[in-house]
Amino acid sequence: MASRPACSVAVVTVLFLLIFPCFSRAQTLSVPFRQPETCGQDQYFDISALSCVRCGAHQRQDARGTSCVCIPGFQMIANNGGPDIICKKCPENMTGVTKDGWNCISCPGSLTEEGKCHCPTGHILVERDVNGTVLSQAICKLCDENENSFTVANALGNRCIRCEPTFINTSRSCACSEPNILTGGLCFSSTRDFPPRGISTARYGELVYANLTSCQALGNMCVMNMNSYDSATFDACRLFQFVFENTAGLRTVHSVSFWRQNLPWLFYGDQLGLAPQVLSATPLPTNFSFKGQTQNTKMKFVAASYDVRGNFIKWQTVEGGVLQLCPDTERRLNAAYSFGTTYQQNCEIPISKILTDFPTPVFYDVYLEYTDENQHRYIWAVPVLNLNLQHNKIFVNKDSNSGKWLLTRRIFLVDALSGRENDLGSQPRLVRVATQISLSIHLVPNTKNGNIYPPLITIAYSDIDIKDPNSQSVKISFSVTYEMNQGDAHVQTDIALGVLGALAVLSSLLKTAGWKRRIGSPMIDLQTVMKFLVYYAGDLANVFFIITVGTGLYWLIFFKAQKSISVLLPVPAQENRFVTYVACAFALKALQFLHKLISQITIDIFFIDWERPKGKVLKAVEGEGGVRSAIVPVSIWRTYFVANEWNEIQTVRKINPLFQVFTVLFLLEVVGFKNLALMDSSSSLSRSPPSYIAPYSRILRYAVCTALWLVIGIIQIVFFAVFYERFIEDKIRQFVDLCCMSNISVFLLSHKCFGYYIHGRSVHGHADTNMEEMNLNLKREAENLCSQRGLVPNTEGQTFQIAISDQMRQHYDRIHETLTKKNGPARLLSPSASTFEQSIKAYHTMNKFLGSFIDHVHKEMDYFIKDKLLLERILGVEFMEPMEKSIFYNDEGYSFSSVLYYGNEATLLIYDLLFFCVVDLACQNFILAAFLTYLQQEIFRFIRNTVGQKNLASKTLVDQRFLI
Repeated sequence: MASRPACSVAVVTVLFLLIFPCFSRAQTLSVPFRQPETCGQDQYFDISALSCVRCGAHQRQDARGTSCVCIPGFQMIANNGGPDIICKKCPENMTGVTKDGWNCISCPGSLTEEGKCHCPTGHILVERDVNGTVLSQAICKLCDENENSFTVANALGNRCIRCEPTFINTSRSCACSEPNILTGGLCFSSTRDFPPRGISTARYGELVYANLTSCQALGNMCVMNMNSYDSATFDACRLFQFVFENTAGLRTVHSVSFWRQNLPWLFYGDQLGLAPQVLSATPLPTNFSFKGQTQNTKMKFVAASYDVRGNFIKWQTVEGGVLQLCPDTERRLNAAYSFGTTYQQNCEIPISKILTDFPTPVFYDVYLEYTDENQHRYIWAVPVLNLNLQHNKIFVNKDSNSGKWLLTRRIFLVDALSGRENDLGSQPRLVRVATQISLSIHLVPNTKNGNIYPPLITIAYSDIDIKDPNSQSVKISFSVTYEMNQGDAHVQTDIALGVLGALAVLSSLLKTAGWKRRIGSPMIDLQTVMKFLVYYAGDLANVFFIITVGTGLYWLIFFKAQKSISVLLPVPAQENRFVTYVACAFALKALQFLHKLISQITIDIFFIDWERPKGKVLKAVEGEGGVRSAIVPVSIWRTYFVANEWNEIQTVRKINPLFQVFTVLFLLEVVGFKNLALMDSSSSLSRSPPSYIAPYSRILRYAVCTALWLVIGIIQIVFFAVFYERFIEDKIRQFVDLCCMSNISVFLLSHKCFGYYIHGRSVHGHADTNMEEMNLNLKREAENLCSQRGLVPNTEGQTFQIAISDQMRQHYDRIHETLTKKNGPARLLSPSASTFEQSIKAYHTMNKFLGSFIDHVHKEMDYFIKDKLLLERILGVEFMEPMEKSIFYNDEGYSFSSVLYYGNEATLLIYDLLFFCVVDLACQNFILAAFLTYLQQEIFRFIRNTVGQKNLASKTLVDQRFLI
């Protein structure tokens, strides 16, 4: 290394204090990109600065291209170290130049291409006498290698000198033959450890001769030692730090304070808080875009590679799996460097293959190549976070606080050299492998042009004890992740959650108030609190659903459709909050669904039969042997028929669940919409098998699923309402028509004092008639030859919401208690005739009471009919309380369907959707999610039908055996 004045520790300290605080303000880590072959004949490639430097006058590249020599016919008159030389033309009578290049001389024979004298094999070139005077003509002589002399040609081949002592001591000759080890110009016995001697050799060459290769070799030894530094141990890294501190007088390379001339760049300094500045202080002067004329999706990483001895190998692109140990096709390997594509590669490699492919380590300094506005090529140094690095025996890079990190530069993949004992050709006892390599790219906040901060390589090494290489293996992973600051998104989500959550509280309070009015209870008790919580669960589920759907669609649309990159997908760790919201939405929606299900299967219902006997008939009297006249009984079959129709429409929905599940699954798996959930920039629905398939984003999977499910569901609902119900079948309206034709009304109570009424009283007086009279009645009704069907004369209103008075409810309950003492088929089979007769009497009493109530017979329990106010319709709350009279509200929207599946389609649709998404997020399998979703639909439909049927038989006295 070039000599310099001795600098005191104080001066060095001042320099460091002046250099490091200015890093974040002015220092740039961008370097012009140069390759050795691009250097001209009058330039050399500086392996430390990684740039081409022009040689002086009358000079050219040396054979390696990493220094300068005088052109033939010119002698060197000054040498300031390395390529810094001065040349002068030789006289005409002296065509050659001495081996050291300092003098001109006449040659006894031919000249080399460099213009030096050439001697035959086995001879040395003598260019000076014993006094050092240059001869006028060179002489070729042979050195004596016998034991008495032990002389060989020196490095320049112009003098016979005694062999280096380590050669004589080791082999008693001037040759370092096997199994002895030749390294750094020294010969060592194979029984001695190589690394300590290697350090000593590198130190000697670096400090005395300013040898660039020795500097690189010392740096490689430090890297093999995990860049670890311990003030109590004088190892390779401590020596490198010593050299770095004692060369403060040398200039820096490319104005990078951490990159000293002639030294490799290994560290970013050891000051606390420096790592965040390196990683997020200065954006890269380039941008990326997915689409458009300025499309730029390829990250061009290049690496300067060195062998273990510090020799520069070449510049090479990292494509083709240079940094990826796992084998794969070149196309899939290169996909790791496609911007926006989250990459994950895992494999298990046999130790034997690693030892075969990597007998010696290769070291890489990684850079990101880019071009400026003038199309000039530059490279940006990529920092490394080595998780195995120890600073004073502390793993600082495993700390979650980036301010404590120590970033480095150089990496290797496999070190099978350090673990070799005694013989470098022997099998290593231990091999060190980079088992985890992660490349993370951070997007600059609020960027609109795809600007990023310097990428970060995170690497972790594992030491493998070699026992049986053929049976041992090691797990390897390589990943590329993209991150952006999610702080703003979290704030916006929290604001939306707070605002919508407050609205959900108000909505739940309103529903609870309406429920309290409908049960006729003004007291606030535990039941009221529980009811509020149930309502709030449903509303809060809708809040979480809205937020998650909105968030998912935001990432899906803005990430996949953007041209200039401004957003990146959240990483899996950042998705946990989103998944929690989805889980909360599902749990709360499931609670709401179960609440509605229980409410539906516990309603009070009764069928009012308006049919009256048509006269009397002679009937035989048992035991008396005679006959007597009796009233003609009213047929029960009409009631059974209406009950069966009600039983059938309990689980009728506005969509076809099987079609819904099958269509969504078809679009996802067959059409390929699932490919939109891949964590890459492509918006294509198909992927070619040879290409790399990125991992799925849970947010995008949720977004695609919800979008397809809602679109298919809404299309079905619109089709059902606009086309199917109008032109094919409307089961709800048909049921109302059936009630009217059967002369049966339906009295429903979903709450204690609130329910629904379907007026089915026939305008023809009788419904139990023959086909001819039935057709005649329908014809008269079609020609308006009879009154209208409405409860109020000359109106069509048949359906009503009813708010009954407390007195009416009490009377209903007294009759109902008698009606439900025994129920179902067992009552018909009961040996007690009195019990059966009491039930029949109670049924007729209830039928007569409700019929008389509808006919305004009971003045103390009368009712009146009115329209609901617009605000009452919107809020779903009745402002008027039924004190003395019950209230019938005209209901043209058939809202009695709210006690059926039909009137709760939104809840069912969202519940099924959330169930599908939760299963998929847990299993990452659309087919399994579809199967389990349809299975749970059928299970709950069976429960609703079975329990609802029992409730229907219990409340209406309809024998369950006739409900088919």
